[in-house]
Amino acid sequence: MKIRVVVPIIADVFNKEIMKEVAQFKSPDTEVDVVNLDRGPASIESYYDEVLAAYHIVPKVQEAEKEGIDAVFVDCFGDPGVDAAREVVRIPVVGGFQPAALTASLISGKWSVVTVLKSVLPMIWVLARKLGVDKNIASVRDIDTPVLELQDKKVIEQRLLEHSERAIVQDGAETIVLGCTGMMGFAQTLSKKLTEGGLPVPVVDPTAAAIGFLEMLLRSGTSQSALTYPKPPEKERRI
Repeated sequence: MKIRVVVPIIADVFNKEIMKEVAQFKSPDTEVDVVNLDRGPASIESYYDEVLAAYHIVPKVQEAEKEGIDAVFVDCFGDPGVDAAREVVRIPVVGGFQPAALTASLISGKWSVVTVLKSVLPMIWVLARKLGVDKNIASVRDIDTPVLELQDKKVIEQRLLEHSERAIVQDGAETIVLGCTGMMGFAQTLSKKLTEGGLPVPVVDPTAAAIGFLEMLLRSGTSQSALTYPKPPEKERRI
């Protein structure tokens, strides 16, 4: 199996860490490569960023299919460009939100998202309502940290721990979902620290959920429905 990770930003600062992260979760027979956008935002933290990115994500997904790639992970929790990409290719395409949300809903009654900034909170609620899991969400919290500042591991780990504890104790969360695919390498440590503190809840890593979900789809010979995501009609488009 060949999976391509499309990092939907122009910055490549996360690429090595993404490959390291994916290597932990993929099956031995799965090949993975990573590509960035040639044009677009440095990070996605608003609908404006998302629109700028989505325009360039779709061609990257089309390239992947033409090159014989079996599936694509759009490496962002906001699922930018995923629906449009599903219309123009037949290989499976997922972002970070749907696999993580479905995983959390499967393993717990109520779950909370801990994400980066307040600006993305409304976006996450919209995604949840669209998927039909909004009633499963106890809360959506942010650690007030831009995506490009997630590399200070000790600081981020402490912020994630504090907000996860509040989500569990104050909001009633039974699972924590990391609300940014840039939050790499935190899930297992965070779950361990929460358990040690008397709060034994799982922590869902969106990258792990996405890679596992794609492998399941590929092994079962399944992809998005052509009735849900029909090919766009032929017409003039000036872009």
